[in-house]
Amino acid sequence: MKIPMVDVLAGYWGIKDEVEAAVRTVMNKGNFILGEEVTRFENEFAALNGSRYAVGVANGTDALRLSILACGLGPGDEIITTPFTFIATTETISQAGAVPVFADIDPGTYNLDPKSVEKKITPRTKAVIPVHLYGHPADMDAIMTLAKKRALRIIEDCAQSFTAQYQLGGKEWKFTGAMGDCGAFSFFPAKNLGAFGDGGLVATDDPEIAGNLKALRNHGSKARYLYETEGFNSRLDTIQAAILSVKLKHVLKWTEMRNAVAEKYRAALKDVCASAVIKPGCRHSFNYYTIRFESKTARDAAQKHLSDNGIANQIYYPVALHLQQAYERLGYKKGDLPVCEQAQDEVFSLPMYPELSDEQIKTVTDAVKEAVST
Repeated sequence: MKIPMVDVLAGYWGIKDEVEAAVRTVMNKGNFILGEEVTRFENEFAALNGSRYAVGVANGTDALRLSILACGLGPGDEIITTPFTFIATTETISQAGAVPVFADIDPGTYNLDPKSVEKKITPRTKAVIPVHLYGHPADMDAIMTLAKKRALRIIEDCAQSFTAQYQLGGKEWKFTGAMGDCGAFSFFPAKNLGAFGDGGLVATDDPEIAGNLKALRNHGSKARYLYETEGFNSRLDTIQAAILSVKLKHVLKWTEMRNAVAEKYRAALKDVCASAVIKPGCRHSFNYYTIRFESKTARDAAQKHLSDNGIANQIYYPVALHLQQAYERLGYKKGDLPVCEQAQDEVFSLPMYPELSDEQIKTVTDAVKEAVST
């Protein structure tokens, strides 16, 4: 049985009529750029996520880029983040003229380790970008305490974590992206809320940041043909916004389904390998389900066995960013971030999407068991 990492059409058939009606409405209006459906989706997203403002942009990378600029960060500023992430997190820092500074990660969640972050703070540090990796919230209490003490901005990278929640201060449950100065989201088709193409969004409670974002996404213009700054062409398409509005109504149900799949994985593999961790005070959204082995040799053998049997899998991420050629200029070397470096050699992710059947889950977990036993 062939099993993909993600089946982007599996959830489509149940909402096909709603999606096609929404697209037809936009087509009939002909208002394809910043149409009313964009504003409606932004308002709906903000309401669900518990943010005052939401600004749609062209993709998740631009959501990070524009967040950095909208927060007033730029040349010479140091921004601390994780090396165990997709390069969009850090290329946007460099492209703003700032300097990415890498801290180590927690061995259970693979998110930023606040103790490592604290050691990396210098007088030039201006912000922290925690990545809620795989859908598990970062340790936001500790990160926000550090940020408040040092007057640092927090930009949450929520590309993999929409609908994940964190119990801030052990009290109020907050969605990721609603705790820092802003939260950057991706609507790449494989995400928990996926468009039918590229799309992104930034959530914030700060009216000044929201205003900056709206100008930056539209060539720096707050009024037509008047420019206070240079900006970008980074607008969320009206058709994509209309589709996302339809899917937004179902996303909490889909997250519950993801968690159900994750629990079946956990139960089947609990004595086989290290399964995904969920820390107290956190609610996972499982964009990915990641397992861990005792060595690179064991991981590579298990991965090959799954691939040989038609089961998709992926290492997120095989070479941490501080060891990539793109960041040689920063002077990191192997051994600088040992927790991250060990994780990159021992993890890989299994197929994960809401509609995975029990038969598919059993096929996947049986293959993992076979790999470990041989």
